[in-house]
Amino acid sequence: MTDRVPAPRVAVVGGGVLGVATAAALAAEGADVTLVTDTRLGSGASGRSLSWLNSYGRRSGAYHELRMLGLDRYRTLAARTHAAGWLRFDGGLTWAPAGSPERHRVDFEHMRQNGYDAQWLTREEVADMTPGVDPAAIPDEGAIFNPSEGWVELPPLIDHLVQQLHARGGTVVEHAGPSTIVVEGDRVTAVTTASGDIHEVDAAVLATGPAVPATVASLGIAIPDATPISLLVRTPPVDVALRAVLNTPRVAVRPTPDGSLVLDSGWSEREIVVHEDGGFQVEDSTVQGLLREASAVLEGNPTLELASYGAGPKPIPGDGEPVVGQLPGIGGYHVLFTHSGATLALILGELLAREVLTDTPSPLLQSFRPARFAA
Repeated sequence: MTDRVPAPRVAVVGGGVLGVATAAALAAEGADVTLVTDTRLGSGASGRSLSWLNSYGRRSGAYHELRMLGLDRYRTLAARTHAAGWLRFDGGLTWAPAGSPERHRVDFEHMRQNGYDAQWLTREEVADMTPGVDPAAIPDEGAIFNPSEGWVELPPLIDHLVQQLHARGGTVVEHAGPSTIVVEGDRVTAVTTASGDIHEVDAAVLATGPAVPATVASLGIAIPDATPISLLVRTPPVDVALRAVLNTPRVAVRPTPDGSLVLDSGWSEREIVVHEDGGFQVEDSTVQGLLREASAVLEGNPTLELASYGAGPKPIPGDGEPVVGQLPGIGGYHVLFTHSGATLALILGELLAREVLTDTPSPLLQSFRPARFAA
């Protein structure tokens, strides 16, 4: 009879979609997993995400490949679960300001050269491909339709992943307050919560979104940070035929499982007032402006009202590309910090879980290591 080898003990700090996906993947690989989150699951950036699933535009080859793998994992999930209500692939429609299609033309050609499904539609063709759009909003130059794109509602996805985590023996600790990954010498030994609970571990994953750069800075490790304050507006249920994700010059719009719409935009982010103490406020004029802009691109120009909004930091690394993997010089300390967490959550969770448990770097993540920022 042989002795049973204990399962590796791994703590994941951060209850957004990236942290939950990584915890579920670790449990699937046989780890003894504890997921620790500051407040409730999905209360940070995951609760304010448009969660457009895509690899639109110009990206490095490695980043495009990673995003395409992310889309692949969602398609597998859709085929194997009852996710039709909260995970859809009805395409994405994007257009440029009238008279200024040049950048979009370059994006279009780049996507086509990479084999990413992209179609340039005339105003008349849009109605057939993406119902629910006001044809008058489409510029004379037309719009780009990406049939393979979609959207996911993150709270149901997080619930699904947590069920998988629990089914495989994982533990979830919510409302733990700020937690600390303890480093002794050159390796991780534990995670401690704000209340003083200690979880001894063999490895830890830091997936706290916009807090990651400041946390690792205390260890002398620099991760450039371009995190803005973002705004996501949600309407009550509205009778529209929209199924695709819209990315227009003044507003991005997608439907939700309950028939409401969620909206965001770059200009609305810039209108958020950020105070010296780090607090911020959202003006009513900004919210109403988003609602008007969304109405203007929807068929019938429905009157849109406010149900709720969320504002807060949106994680974006300084160079725009993911930061994934073990911190240099600290054994067992891994980080996840990226934009497009929705698109990347399943694939990053899978790849990082294998790295944590096998200590074998994935070549798919080679371009995204934290060490790339070292002097």
